[in-house]
Amino acid sequence: MEARAYLRNCRISPRKVQIVLNLIRGKSVEEALAILKYTPKAACEPLLKLLNSAIANGTNDEKKNMDRKNMYVSECFVTSGPTLKRIRPRAQGRAFSILKRTCHITIAVRERD
Repeated sequence: MEARAYLRNCRISPRKVQIVLNLIRGKSVEEALAILKYTPKAACEPLLKLLNSAIANGTNDEKKNMDRKNMYVSECFVTSGPTLKRIRPRAQGRAFSILKRTCHITIAVRERD
């Protein structure tokens, strides 16, 4: 059985999220929670909430009824979302564009056999 959680349009760059996702991929749920709690990255806060949501999706569903102690992060990935385009005024009347990137994050947890 597998439980998933999705986060759409998160206002952080996908490159920054990918660094943290590589740390927790394949780890047990308890170890992944500890890594996210003590890693000083901006992406850790939304990922911690998302992992807790995936765990809750697996344990609270009557059909899945997964055991939290045997769960691990089976799959986690990030894709780029819509980019917000902003203009920054520069010297001599010019304008530079600023790209505020967003991302979609997916985390799946599964029970070990």
